Amino acid sequence: MPIKPLSVSKLRRVCNPRTLKFATTARLPVIDEIIGQPRAVRAIDFGIDVHGPGFNIFVMGPGGTGRMTTVERFLSAHATTETTPPDWVYVHNFKEPLRPRAMSLPPGRARQFKQDMLALVAFLKTDLPPAFEADDYQRAASQITRELDEARATAFGQMDAQAREHGFTLARSDQGLFLAPMNSAGEPATPEQIAALSIEQRAALEQAQPDLEDRFNAMMRAVRAEEGRARERLRELDRQTAARTIAPRLTMLIDQYRAICDEAVDYLEEVRADVVAQVNELRDGNADDEDTPPPQPVSDPFTRYQVNVLVDQSATIGAPLVVETNPTFMNLVGRIERDVRLGDNVLDFTMLRAGALHRANGGYLVVRAPDVLKDSGVWEALKRALNTQQIVIEDPGTQLQMFSTRTLESEPIPLNVKVIMLGTPWLYYELFDHDEDFRRLFKVKADFATDMDRTPENERSYALFVQARCAEHNLPPFDAEAVAVIIEHGSRLAEDQQKLSTRFGEVTDLIIEAAHWAGKNNRDVVTADDVRQALREWRYRSNLIEQQTHESIIDGTISVQVKGEVIGQINGLSVIDYGDYEFGQPTRISARTYVGRSGVVVIEREAHLSGRIHNKGVLILEGYLGGQYATKEPLTLAASIGFEQSYSEIEGDSASSTELYVLLSALADLPIKQGIAVTGSVDQQGRVQPIGGASAKIEGFFDVCLARGLTGQQGVMIPASNVRHLMLREDVLAACQSGQFHVWAVNTIDEGLEVLTGVKAGKRSKAGHFPKDSIHARVEAKMKATAEGLDGGKKELDEETPEEKKKKKDEEETRSRRRRKKK
Repeated sequence: MPIKPLSVSKLRRVCNPRTLKFATTARLPVIDEIIGQPRAVRAIDFGIDVHGPGFNIFVMGPGGTGRMTTVERFLSAHATTETTPPDWVYVHNFKEPLRPRAMSLPPGRARQFKQDMLALVAFLKTDLPPAFEADDYQRAASQITRELDEARATAFGQMDAQAREHGFTLARSDQGLFLAPMNSAGEPATPEQIAALSIEQRAALEQAQPDLEDRFNAMMRAVRAEEGRARERLRELDRQTAARTIAPRLTMLIDQYRAICDEAVDYLEEVRADVVAQVNELRDGNADDEDTPPPQPVSDPFTRYQVNVLVDQSATIGAPLVVETNPTFMNLVGRIERDVRLGDNVLDFTMLRAGALHRANGGYLVVRAPDVLKDSGVWEALKRALNTQQIVIEDPGTQLQMFSTRTLESEPIPLNVKVIMLGTPWLYYELFDHDEDFRRLFKVKADFATDMDRTPENERSYALFVQARCAEHNLPPFDAEAVAVIIEHGSRLAEDQQKLSTRFGEVTDLIIEAAHWAGKNNRDVVTADDVRQALREWRYRSNLIEQQTHESIIDGTISVQVKGEVIGQINGLSVIDYGDYEFGQPTRISARTYVGRSGVVVIEREAHLSGRIHNKGVLILEGYLGGQYATKEPLTLAASIGFEQSYSEIEGDSASSTELYVLLSALADLPIKQGIAVTGSVDQQGRVQPIGGASAKIEGFFDVCLARGLTGQQGVMIPASNVRHLMLREDVLAACQSGQFHVWAVNTIDEGLEVLTGVKAGKRSKAGHFPKDSIHARVEAKMKATAEGLDGGKKELDEETPEEKKKKKDEEETRSRRRRKKK
């Protein structure tokens, strides 16, 4: 039976609005559920529930499948049921000021702890100085000072009396006390008075001076010791005064935090000790003495009692969920800010800032793999944090610095986070193959599918998705026919009548655009016409290159014949993809045969304009020819095949059946109907195999035929296995319905030959012969005649007479002598 065109019902799977069982989406509930990703959802659910090192999740799939939206919604619902992690703060390290101390507090307590410490600082500034002005303190300090003055006066008086006995007295200068010769008035002698002394008087002074100086030095040491004891008594008085002043306040704080955080209690005790030890600096900005320097020179000595809140979970319900859209090094692991004052780089713990890992600690961190991998330092920092299970705030490039500079070395914070990374399948497998850490750190793979089965349940889910987007974007409701068109468009995106696309980003765009055109058309409900208009407008905005290409075909610049019959010429089909838009384009393919045994020569392959897959298709074509026509005798064939007016590389095997058809046409001297374009690959047994882009190829050839004028004899021939992939435009369906355009589906090369030529292909009989005048019989006869012609020519050469052979030999020797002489 001849192959008949496909019925219109097989060219597009139509959705009956009545099966949706609603008038408009306004009657549907707003259920924003995850659609069509059971495998990915199950993997994410497993990755969240399982606990162990390295069970982070890599969510893989192409863009537009709703990966980020799905992950955020799923994690948001799951995170709220988990325990909220602690707050984290940095405080001053009194032992090592450049190594700030990390401290965890119960969730929501960090901010209160900071306020409590600010209140303590305010208390120290207001209440500590008056304590040193109180009468008790002043009396005690005066008593110590008075006792020191008395002891100093007694020592000085005794020393002066001893010196006067030997002609010396104590003198005072800017440098302090010293021994000086005494004049007759009992005052230190001037140089002139000393010069006027007799030799015996000067000798007596010189004899007494060494012993007096020893006594004087001993006296001064005793005075200094007494002064030291007095200073220590004053310091102890200051410490006792400070301790008494701050004791009620600090004791209250310590009691308050004793049941909350042991680390906070330890820190407050350290604060108590530091306030007591550094009371003079806090009181008047001066250190106690050179033996007890302040811990770290800062602009305000009270800064070291402040609290740097790094992570505040007071507003977090459950576990934190952080989506980091710009994961730079500092945004990921935190940063150290700088404050330059008077040319000096001032550093303290208050300049530490949290990164995404800090905020997500105890919960979930979502990042995109391309963003993380833009900077190798970011990827290495993330792996280091996951491997060591701790976060260290450091400057970027610290690991690569040749010279060290003064910086903060903050105490690491323990890390407990589940990282969810989004990327393409290609990126996942590249990392898996080339990065050993990756396979240890991301053990859970959540694979997002690009389509789902088109079942009544999933069609209902599409309708619920439309309603959810209407509620989210405040859009008017869609009627059932409009939703039906969107469902059909979902199958078109999936390129399969039995599937629906899960690229919900594109579906959402269509919903928004259809609502826009409904508003332009003054409708309160979005109709099917509005959805179709949105599709037409989108196509018009995107198909400039398609239109220009088709114009070149229509005006004859690119030669494509869509009427009549031609031997050795056929219209092949290809898909041109520009990322967001693809379209089909016909290409004229021709074949020429000639005498010889060179086989099939594909011009594109010889010109290095064909890819490896296309070359493989040509070799399969040659295998078919050998198996079909060289079962008893060697294949005798010389032919060339070329893609006319094609100047770019050709890749893929979807034209292999087309090349075979045009070659057989040339060998059989049978014309091919030019109104039928062909696509499909072929195997060595002559079975036609499926290809991609079937709908786009049909529509591309239809547009050219429509512009040239439909004859009712035009159409496209596709593999039968591609019928389920057809979701043709409605204008193509209308032309097929009226008999102006056709789509044929074939399973074998023989069926395709009969459609293209109207002649039976023929099947080899048990005796090994094809039916007379069949296509295969003509091809076999052509090859046989070519072989006999070649063999007959060789036989004639072999039957030369002895005289002819001698003459030929003499001529060859003469030409050889001439060549040697010329050389």
